[in-house]
Amino acid sequence: MSKLFIVATPIGNLEDMTYRAISVLKEVDLILAEDTRHTKILLNHYKIETPTVSYHQHTKVTKLDKFISLLREEQDLALVSDAGTPGISDPGQYLISQILKELPETEIIPIPGPSAVIAALSVSGFNTDQFVFLGFLPKKKGRQTLFNGLKEEKRTIVFYESPHRIRKTLSELADYLGSDRKVVVLREATKKFEEILRGGLLELSSQVKEKGEFAVVVEGSKK
Repeated sequence: MSKLFIVATPIGNLEDMTYRAISVLKEVDLILAEDTRHTKILLNHYKIETPTVSYHQHTKVTKLDKFISLLREEQDLALVSDAGTPGISDPGQYLISQILKELPETEIIPIPGPSAVIAALSVSGFNTDQFVFLGFLPKKKGRQTLFNGLKEEKRTIVFYESPHRIRKTLSELADYLGSDRKVVVLREATKKFEEILRGGLLELSSQVKEKGEFAVVVEGSKK
């Protein structure tokens, strides 16, 4: 029976790669990568010579059919994203769903590892017994409705944001949730210039640098 391994890769620091992930990437027949050039940096670092092929949100259906054909031929594949765990706010989720639909006997095996969501939650100091993950927030349509719905959300809220929208998002959330609602912003997680900011939404909206990648954790409502 063929196998598809869902392999988590470092979100910044290459040393966060697990031994098991390295072993799997060396042993599979093909690696499906969001950006093959980016993944090659990681593979070269660990002397992994397995061939790669691109798989991303714009991949054509014919290419998906090719991957499914390889699995039918009992070739083992590994899926990686540019950073973190594939399938989480990532086009990998569509690939997995299609394989389960077309070839349900395929073994789909998680190789756990780095995740920016979990990294941010782990240092937040907020209640993590329950949390709600929003992925990337809507840019326009549905944005106000979402923010309105978060006013009475008691669970800790976590999401990703881009550098050119981070200040706007924190400022808008301050309008909806209150300027003093506590927030933790993790910028450039595990990288050389990693930064963790803590404070109120309005306070951090003016302090945060508009550079890098962000995971944002907002304390739930206590009303």
